[in-house]
Formats: sequence, C-alpha cells, structure tokens
Amino acid sequence: MQNNDYLINYYNGYDEDGRLENSRLGRVEYLTTRRYLDPLLTADSKIAEIGAGTGRYSVTLAKEGYDVTAVELVQHNLDILKSKLDGNENIKTFLGNALDLNMLEDNTYDVTLLLGPMYHLYSEVDKTKALKEAVRITKPGGHILVAYCMNEATVIQYVFGCNQLKSVMSLNMITDDWKCISEPKYLFEMARIEDIERLNATVPVERVKLVTTDGASRYIREYLG
Repeated sequence: MQNNDYLINYYNGYDEDGRLENSRLGRVEYLTTRRYLDPLLTADSKIAEIGAGTGRYSVTLAKEGYDVTAVELVQHNLDILKSKLDGNENIKTFLGNALDLNMLEDNTYDVTLLLGPMYHLYSEVDKTKALKEAVRITKPGGHILVAYCMNEATVIQYVFGCNQLKSVMSLNMITDDWKCISEPKYLFEMARIEDIERLNATVPVERVKLVTTDGASRYIREYLG
C-alpha cells in the first residue's frame, strides 16, 4: 500500500471545496456526472462514495434524501464534509482508504462512486485492489462510477496548452509515445482507455459507458472561469 503523505499534504492546503462548487469548470464536471448518475438512482438507493473529498456529491445526495456512506482518506477534507451537515441527513462518514474498506459490508450499495482514488494510485496492484473493494461492497446488478485522469487530454491541455513540454521531458515524465509517467510526489496518475480496459478485466464487471465529464471544458477554461 502506497505512502499517502504527498496526497494528504496536498489536500490539506488545496481548495477542493471550491473546485467543484465555485468554479464553472468544476460545475461542468459535477453536472455531467449527475447527468449519468441520477438515472441510476431510485428513492431507496444506497450510495457509497469512496474518496468523498469535501462532500460535493455525498452531502448533496444525502440532503436530497438518499442513504449515503462517505469514505475519505484526508481528515481535513472529511472535517469540511461534516461541517456541511445539519444532522438531518441519512449519511455515515468514515476516515478510510479505498484499498481497504473493511468498515463496509459486502453487497450493500446500489451505486458506488469511485471518483477520486484511481488517479491517485500508481501501481496496478493498488488500482486493482480499489476496484475489487468497490465491486465487493456493491450489490449484484448495481453500478460503479469510476473516474480517471486521461493521458491524451493531459498532454494536449498541460504539456502543449501550458507550454510544459520542455519541463516534462527534462523530468522524464513522458515517454516517446506520449505516455505520461507519474509517481506519488506528482499526485496525479494518467490513464489511457487501454489501461482502463486492462483494469476492468480484473473484476467481474461490464462497462456500460465511457464518459468524459470535463469534455472540452479544460481546453477553453479561460472562457469558463
């Protein structure tokens, strides 16, 4: 299991709350995710969010009346999440790691959200563990929404759009075939579709949709604000 000190230190000083709630760019991601999440929900749906951050999804869904369980790795984020609750929500919160959800029972949730952990994991072993834990806690026939940071989008937006080619090459962060190389100190791990397909093959699931929640928004972020 990887050392999460870099990640915890990062989120202790990062405005994750503002990213999804106060920026137009973040709202594109949130609204697109809800566009595909909401049709999966019924009034009695039980929802687990693994890597709940500051609660943009968990708190909102709980306030909408859903039975929600939120698991978050970073205490700072979890404290912000809890501060948004007034005690009337049907929500349980845990400080925990996506790789070991021992506090959650098998076959419990209709929908499991894994919208943060996968792009902060760096080994195939850990990514597979996270997926297997999500599958374990989800009911047969349920749905799991998993988010990744996509490799080609990052190359276009950051490497070329932000004129960072020289810097990433000097740090040996990109291969000859334009695959981003990362490690925990760089915080974010990039994936290609074939990487996702390879991981999916390790668990008994069927991919229903592959959706880009950001769309073109990151390429035109200066117009979105």
